[in-house]
Formats: sequence, C-alpha cells, structure tokens
Amino acid sequence: MNKFMMQQAQKLQAQLLKAQEELANLNVEASSGGGMVTVVMNGQMHIQSVKISKEVVNPEEVEMLEDLVLTAVKEAQAKAQEAAAQKMGGLTGGLKIPGLM
Repeated sequence: MNKFMMQQAQKLQAQLLKAQEELANLNVEASSGGGMVTVVMNGQMHIQSVKISKEVVNPEEVEMLEDLVLTAVKEAQAKAQEAAAQKMGGLTGGLKIPGLM
C-alpha cells in the first residue's frame, strides 16, 4: 500500500470513529399505544430508557403491555438503524462494512 493510500485509510478510520461517537450520543425516540410506551435508543441501538404510562399497567392485560413495549423497541431500532445508515453511508460510499453497521 502506498503512502497516499495509507493516509486515506487513516483519514477514513478517523472519520468512522468520529461517526461512531456521534451515533453513541444520538438519541431516537419511539412510542406505541398513543404514547403509552416510549423507548429512547441511541444510534448504536442501545436502549437508554423505557417509559410506561401508569394507565397501561393492568395485571390482567400483560400481553397488551408486552406488545406495546415490543412495538416501541422495534420502531426505535428502525430509527436508530436509519440514522446509522445515513451517518456511515456518507463515509463509506454506501459500502456495507461488517462490524460498522
């Protein structure tokens, strides 16, 4: 690898590390049940918080609450994946690099 290619690779690596840091600090929010369950997830798809409204907590309807939580988590994941794809896609030119996305 020539010197120019090494410099370009190092520059790309630094940009990717910065993008990963930015994704760790980016939060997306998703809710279900008309806001009864809210999930906050960062751009690295780590759940930051789950909020559940008292009105939806009913021991006789546990399955409904489980569904609301699952729906909110899935929506938050989709939003986090979209944010990561936008952030990383701009750096990698659309290449899917294992371990980065």
